[in-house]
Amino acid sequence: MYLMDPEQDDIELQERNTDGFDNTMEALLPILHQQRTYDYVLVADKVEDQDHPKFLKQVAFIDHLRKKNMKVTKIVHDDKVFYGVRAPKEIFDKYRYLLKVSDSCNWSGDRKCARVPHSTRIRVVHYILHHTHINTGENLRELQEKGVFEAAFCLHERNKQKVLKQKWARWSALCTTQPVDDVRSYFGEKVALYYLWLGWYTILLVPAAILGVIVFLYALAFFNTSPLIKEVCESDTVMCPRCDKWCQVWQLRDTCTYAKVSPLFDNEGTVFFAMFMAVWATIFLELWKRHKATFVSKWKVFDWCEEEEELILGVVNDPDCHPKEFRHSYLRSTLVLVLVTLMLVLIIGLTHALVVFRVVAAVLLSEGTWEFVRDHANTVAVMLGAVLHYFTMQVMTRVNKAVAFKLCEIEKTQSLAATERSFTVKMFTFQFFTLFSSLVYVAFFLGRINGRPGSYVRIFGKWRLEECHPSGCLTDLFIQMAVIMVLKQTLNNIFEFIVPWFKSYFKRTTTKKLERKCGDCYKNACREEEKRGHDPCDICKLHDWLRNYDLNDVNFFSLFNEFLEMVLQFSFTTIFVAAFPLAPLLALINNIFEIRLDAIKMVSLERRLVPKKTNNIGIWIKVLEAIGVLAVIANGLVIGVSSDFIPRLVYRYHYGPCANGEENVHCMKGYINDTLSTVHITDLNVRKDFFPSQLITESGFNVTQCSYKDYRNDVDYSLTSQFWLIMAVRFAFVVLFEHVVVIFKCIAAWFVPDSPMLVKNDRLKDKLSRLKDELQEMKYSQSTDV
Repeated sequence: MYLMDPEQDDIELQERNTDGFDNTMEALLPILHQQRTYDYVLVADKVEDQDHPKFLKQVAFIDHLRKKNMKVTKIVHDDKVFYGVRAPKEIFDKYRYLLKVSDSCNWSGDRKCARVPHSTRIRVVHYILHHTHINTGENLRELQEKGVFEAAFCLHERNKQKVLKQKWARWSALCTTQPVDDVRSYFGEKVALYYLWLGWYTILLVPAAILGVIVFLYALAFFNTSPLIKEVCESDTVMCPRCDKWCQVWQLRDTCTYAKVSPLFDNEGTVFFAMFMAVWATIFLELWKRHKATFVSKWKVFDWCEEEEELILGVVNDPDCHPKEFRHSYLRSTLVLVLVTLMLVLIIGLTHALVVFRVVAAVLLSEGTWEFVRDHANTVAVMLGAVLHYFTMQVMTRVNKAVAFKLCEIEKTQSLAATERSFTVKMFTFQFFTLFSSLVYVAFFLGRINGRPGSYVRIFGKWRLEECHPSGCLTDLFIQMAVIMVLKQTLNNIFEFIVPWFKSYFKRTTTKKLERKCGDCYKNACREEEKRGHDPCDICKLHDWLRNYDLNDVNFFSLFNEFLEMVLQFSFTTIFVAAFPLAPLLALINNIFEIRLDAIKMVSLERRLVPKKTNNIGIWIKVLEAIGVLAVIANGLVIGVSSDFIPRLVYRYHYGPCANGEENVHCMKGYINDTLSTVHITDLNVRKDFFPSQLITESGFNVTQCSYKDYRNDVDYSLTSQFWLIMAVRFAFVVLFEHVVVIFKCIAAWFVPDSPMLVKNDRLKDKLSRLKDELQEMKYSQSTDV
């Protein structure tokens, strides 16, 4: 049944039955001589009882829209009611006039257009719909939460949608440039700037990825010549058991394979690569500001202010409205700060739980029946921990989002833009701690707080804390980074595309049935009416509405989630890049597909996003700058504390053969043995940590001593002077590294201006031209008055 309300003279309202379409073709071809563009569509469940609260609230909301001169077309289909909403011309005349007299939005491109862009119509109507309250004080969002309306969405424009599919939203356009101007005219500046930023980020990843591959290949080319590998592979040193009960003493040469892999990401090249990536992050942001300035200047939104547009929209919606005043409450701020702290403590607690899981898993795996798993229990436990960490991230993402949103409600921010900034900072902080707490533990605490044979640190006095990988602590960080980056990016992209595709596929059946029912009407007569600027028949309107209704829903979080995903990837690419030089390459490959995946999803699989006007990527630029600073600190600590770069350096120039004046000997000869300490089995405390069966070699010999990685005296197990020297050099390196990199970052930021001179000169000419136009208008007005 189709219904169109007869309450206004400019709306024709008729009843039609969709099931009886085949009876008479004439009944289905009304020609409404109106502008045919619908700005928004509301969908509600059909309610037969007219005294039902849902029905009364639906009617009340529609009545309030009509009081604002909104034109509403009602069509009933099966058990759903569709309301097509169209705003009158006078609303947009008010909007454009207020843009003209505003402080920051007066040079917008919208003000100068002869015809109001459809993206602007949608934005204005969206604001009005969501700020219309019925007599009970409920707005559209609250009515949706209570089931009065099921959905509210704006419509895709089929012609522009087709153009975007051909130019952009298809896999065959993988390596083509993005039509950013077309994206901007269809989805608004906010979405366009996201894709502009993502494209620029992907382009700037190319040199970083190339250099990362070169560093990796350099290590690959020379790792066979390293005397350290030879020393490990030919060593007869007996090492202490790596776990309780089932682990036996083992030969250092058993880790020969790992010793060959370790130099691939723990070498001198990674030091310079980490410095490069820290400076690269700054250069990327400075060049992005220049790149962005070119486009926002061309789009006439250089001085745009979102808060001011919100005031303008408020006046357009209600001329008697009052501004939402700025407020600050020390009580609310304190409450938010305490809750944020508690949330971070919870997230860090989960990290400790993952540590316990890895420790317990290593013990259980070492007691298993599979020989391979038993022999590599620690490595398998680390990988299982990384997988569990990934699934923990997925769960905590939902929790973090709910908590961040609730905290924003407590803050009572002044505007929607302020709420968005506050939510972004909180959500990113929670996600950052969720993602990186485990990595921080692996990078800076793993293997450094577990004690020594005879004095191991144990959880609840029972389980030994896990140790670093036999080839070094950086190997654990490398494994953790590789698993999370590959698994996270791959699975996210698969689910991000497959889930919306399946949802959209199974929803298309209703629309296809309606198209077959429409038959010749849809294909011939209605298309002719559309070309003349008239409304098509109700079946065809409903077909278009259903086609959009069957797409996946979008909301505020749709674009936010895409930004969050990419900014977190940027964090992975820069913060621990010293441990994983291939991170920029993986990010580059992912982003090439990510751009098209997001485009296809946004154009073909999802409802149209409400076009938002802005001149930057918002608070994300501050977040990226903070990540750049963290990258300097983290990479300095990874190289100085986690890697063996400093111990190797100290040994070469202070303890090695070359430092002692020996000739014709490699300067690093004897380094491996120098890093090992020895414990005597006769020590009672040592005997308590190991079972007698653990101290028997594979050949059946009982050992009287075993070695472990540390700088300790063999008599009283105190730390040696070499340990304290290495510690001092580590500290000096971190301070020097961070100061040098920060200086280079500051020079780069100063050297690259935020805006190109061409943009500044163009804006200067635009302002002069505008002043001249205003003067001409004044003269014309004075002449007409005379």
